[in-house]
Amino acid sequence: MPLILKPGTAWSDVYARCQEVAPEAFHDGRLCNYWDGRWQADGVPALATSPVDGTPIAGPPRVTSPTATAAVRSALDTHQVWSRLPLATRKARVSAALDELDAHRDLLALLLVWEIGKPWRLARADVDRCIEGVRWYVEEIDEMVDGRTPLAGPVSNIASWNYPMSVIMHAMLVQALAGNAVIAKAPSDGGVSCLTLAVAIAARHNLPFTLISGGGAELSSVLVAAAEIGCVFFVGGRDVGGQVAAGLVDSDKRHVLEQEGLNCWGVWEFSDWDLLATNVRKSFEYGKQRCTAYPRYVVQRSLFDEFLAAYLPAVRGVRFGHPLAVEPGQEELPELDFGPLIKDAKVKELDDAVQEAIAKGGVPLYRGSLESGRFLPGQDTSAYLPPTAILAPPPSSPLFHAEPFGPVDTIVLVDTEAELLAAMNASNGALVASIACDDEATAHRLSGELQAFKVGVNRPRSRGDKQEVFGGKGASWRGAFVGGTLLVHAVTEGPADERLYGNFPSHARYPAV
Repeated sequence: MPLILKPGTAWSDVYARCQEVAPEAFHDGRLCNYWDGRWQADGVPALATSPVDGTPIAGPPRVTSPTATAAVRSALDTHQVWSRLPLATRKARVSAALDELDAHRDLLALLLVWEIGKPWRLARADVDRCIEGVRWYVEEIDEMVDGRTPLAGPVSNIASWNYPMSVIMHAMLVQALAGNAVIAKAPSDGGVSCLTLAVAIAARHNLPFTLISGGGAELSSVLVAAAEIGCVFFVGGRDVGGQVAAGLVDSDKRHVLEQEGLNCWGVWEFSDWDLLATNVRKSFEYGKQRCTAYPRYVVQRSLFDEFLAAYLPAVRGVRFGHPLAVEPGQEELPELDFGPLIKDAKVKELDDAVQEAIAKGGVPLYRGSLESGRFLPGQDTSAYLPPTAILAPPPSSPLFHAEPFGPVDTIVLVDTEAELLAAMNASNGALVASIACDDEATAHRLSGELQAFKVGVNRPRSRGDKQEVFGGKGASWRGAFVGGTLLVHAVTEGPADERLYGNFPSHARYPAV
């Protein structure tokens, strides 16, 4: 039978629920910005459509640089009050906000489905990771801030669209818990309604938040370089990250710049192909639109036939499509590995890169079809890209050296350990990597030569939660590392001679991972 949109999950239904929950933020059919302690209908709302099926959705209200400047100055005033509050008061307010966020868990998750195309299971997990992770910090924060003070000014957050809750909102809540006022620029490509609802809930509990939206080119000079800013948090690609870093060159401002890298999975003297197949299938979650995705396999040439026998069935088993499409009468939403990419322009970019790589000598190992996806009859599928795999992408191709941020794998064959290491270090630094190897001693020896912050042996590595630290090597990270105690230390002042863990112009210091 033809699939239908699950009743009650249409964008109009979801947006109406947002207006009921937070009419102050979803006002007169548009989103508002939050600064100077109130919701403001400033900025020009941008047109936006959902990548899920092209449905028109609420877009971010784009403010100008003067408005952002006023918002930053107001945030400094808020910071000076908030930073003097007792820790017990901050904990109580953050906990109350978490309770209300939990009460609206499913609404927040549905916003993630519509705005950034996350399948239902992954959308709920994103919300849960935020709430559960910050609850852990509430329990552990006393020891983390002992002997430390808040920064001199608010923390400015400029983050990508793919994890509005478990990365952006999580960081904002911990930054506030540590004694700082917080500014966030809403992502331009998606997630603005989810973040707006979350901030509306937090604002009711008097948390020191500022939320503005607009173009990065116009606002970054304010949100990065303004004298009032105490720290800059950035999550995104290397091009934009480089621009942010350039704005910090002549300052000693605290910063955390998480940038992309080509995360690789090396296969060397390995035989547990069932295990690898499981990891291949799992690697396609959310269409590899995350900073810890594995889009590159570096495989020992003599094992390629066995690798391919495990890899191809795993890729063929990947399920994708409309996250809210169900059979008539079906109660549960579909169990998908991924939905759409963030926009149709990204599909074209990757499709062009794949075609160019093949034209220049890359070998198409697998190209899926939209016909195998789960879609509503006649729906717009322009933001969907089936799983794709290319063997030996040419060095001139962007797929050779950069993270595709989509469901495109590349495979490189090598004959020696030296070639394996060189191929896995192709992007001058990465966040994670893994080695598939039967002999753990060999795997750990090879791991020590990889330019990745975390390296797994026969298992993937991820950003992690709660006490797990996170960072990057080489060009994949600049500034302080985060996670666990390191996240709190990144946004607080310690002893005068303190050397934070991280990548800095003056030093690089790495924790045990």
